[in-house]
Amino acid sequence: MSVQILLPRWIIPVIPRHTVYTDHALVIQGEKIIALQATADALSRYPSAEIIKLPDHALMPGMINLHTHSAMTLLRGFADDLPLMRWLNEHIWPAEGTHVSDEFVFDGTKLAIAEMIAGGTTCCNDMYFHHGAVARAAIDTQFRITVGCSILEFPTPYASNADDYIRKALACRDEFIGEDLVQFTLAPHAPYTVSDATFRRIITLADELELAIHCHIHESADEIAGSLKEYGVRPLERLAELGLLDSPLIAAHMVHTTESEIALLAKKGIHIAHNPASNLKLASGIAPISQQLAAGINVGIGTDGAASNNKLDMFAEMRLAALLAKGQSDNPEAVPAWQALEMATINGATALGLQDKIGSLEVGKQADVIALNLAQAGTQPCYDPISHLVYAADRTQVSDVWIAGRAVYRRHEHQSLNFAEVLSTARHWQGKIQDSIAPQTN
Repeated sequence: MSVQILLPRWIIPVIPRHTVYTDHALVIQGEKIIALQATADALSRYPSAEIIKLPDHALMPGMINLHTHSAMTLLRGFADDLPLMRWLNEHIWPAEGTHVSDEFVFDGTKLAIAEMIAGGTTCCNDMYFHHGAVARAAIDTQFRITVGCSILEFPTPYASNADDYIRKALACRDEFIGEDLVQFTLAPHAPYTVSDATFRRIITLADELELAIHCHIHESADEIAGSLKEYGVRPLERLAELGLLDSPLIAAHMVHTTESEIALLAKKGIHIAHNPASNLKLASGIAPISQQLAAGINVGIGTDGAASNNKLDMFAEMRLAALLAKGQSDNPEAVPAWQALEMATINGATALGLQDKIGSLEVGKQADVIALNLAQAGTQPCYDPISHLVYAADRTQVSDVWIAGRAVYRRHEHQSLNFAEVLSTARHWQGKIQDSIAPQTN
C-alpha cells in the first residue's frame, strides 16, 4: 500500500487543542494517517514514499458541514430577500414540486460537492429527498456524506405521506449499507411539518436501528409562536415530552433558546448545527452559541442550503460564527479562533458519531485533510496560522484535498469529478427552471 508524506509549513491537528506543529510531516498510508512526526524522522522511516511538498501551506482536518441541503444548489439565488415561511411556501416548495427528481438531486448534489471540495469541506450532513441519488453522487465523487432522509406529513413528488417517506428512507439505508463514505440519519423536517405520531415512530426506528435524528428546531420566532398556538408549548418542550431529546439528535439552527432550554439541551447531550449566514439572511435571528458552548453543548457549523445562504463556504461560516458570538455576547473573548476551528471540524464529527474517524489529524484516523496556501497578501505576515485560518483565509486558498487518503483536489483542480460537466449540467437546470417558474422580485 503506497505511502504519502505531506510536508507543509504548518500542521494544525485540532487535537491537541490550540496546537501548531512546524517542521513536521503527516504520513498517509491507504485511507489512514499513520504518523505525524518530525520531518527528518518521517523521511528516514519511509524512504520510498511519495513526497508532497507544501512549503507555504497550512495543513488541517477537512471541514465538516453539519447542516445543508446539497441539491438545493440548483435553486441558488432563485428567491432571495424573503422571510422564511414566504420563501418556503411561495417559492421553494412550488419550485421543488415542479422540478425535484432523482436526476435533479443527483446533479444538484454533485454541484454542491464540487463547491464543497474546492472550499475544503470533506464531509457534510445532508437533508433532502431522493436519498439514493444523494448517496450515489457522493460515491461517484469520493465524498464523505451523511444522508438525511427527509420526513414530512404532506405529499411531494417524492412521497405521499409520512409512512411513505419513512419506507423509502429505510429501503435506501439498506441499499447502501457497507459503503465506507456514506451513512444515514432520519430527518423529520421540523416540528411544524411533522406530527406527534410520526415523531414517535421516528424515535422508535432510530433507537432500533441505531440511527441519529436530524431536524430543524427553533429556527424562527414564527415557529415558536405557531407551536404555542397549536400545542400550548414551545417546540423544544413538545419534542422533549415526545422523547426526541433522548435519542441522538442533531438540532439544526436552535436560534431561539432560553437559559432553561440551553440547560436541557446540555443535559440531554444534544448536538447543535449552527448556520449563521442562513439565519441572518432569512432574518431568523442570531443564535446564542457562546452561551450554548459554555453550557457544554457540542455546537458544529453548517451552511444550510445554497438557496438560503447562498454559498456552501465553511471558511466564511466559521469566521461569521466567531464574530457573531463576540457581538451577541458583548465579549471579545467568546469563541476564540481555536474554538471556531473545532466547531468546523471535530465538533461536526462528534455530532455525526464520527469523532473516532475524522475531524482531527491523529494517527489511526481517516486521512480527511486539506491544505491552504497562506502565501498571499491577505494572509501575510503570519504570526498565528490558527488565527489566519479563521479570520483571514478564504476558501480560494484551498489547494489540495484528501478524503480517506485519496487526493480529490490537487493544485486547485478536481480529481474525482469532471467540473466542466458539472457546470454544464447546472446551466441545463437553470434553463429548465427559468422556463417554468419566474422568481418574483420585491
